[in-house]
Amino acid sequence: MTRVSVFSSPLLLGFDHIERVLDRVNKTAAEGYPPYNIEQTGEHRLRITLAVAGFGEDDLGVSVEDNQLVIRGKQTEDCSNRVYLHRGIAARQFTRSFVLAEGIEVRGAEVVNGLLHVDLERPVPQPKVTQIEIKSATKKKPAHKTIDIDPHK
Repeated sequence: MTRVSVFSSPLLLGFDHIERVLDRVNKTAAEGYPPYNIEQTGEHRLRITLAVAGFGEDDLGVSVEDNQLVIRGKQTEDCSNRVYLHRGIAARQFTRSFVLAEGIEVRGAEVVNGLLHVDLERPVPQPKVTQIEIKSATKKKPAHKTIDIDPHK
């Protein structure tokens, strides 16, 4: 059976990467550990907060890999000979991935009271207009010229 994509229209050129991103998001959507929140902290800022009780700063890793924010946790082995009568605090390793939109930058990460906060920001791009020159057989000029527009003027 052939899968038909919304992005297969001949009018949507260059959007095949969006389909791959959606497939990645769909695969990771079923993960439930660790729980997390995503909040908007400003007009162009976000914060992802993960509940990482029992994990120290050295047990956690935050990286950006191919437009994905990847957060990994792996606790160091407990060397003591503990005998648990009940073990309800999760001590397993995890990998949690978030697909980042183009232009999103990770500003920092910190652990506070068992919560890992990762701050993200989307810088405001400066709008620009590109004029494409139409060539004729008699004119030989550059193919295009970029004009920066200052929205505050």
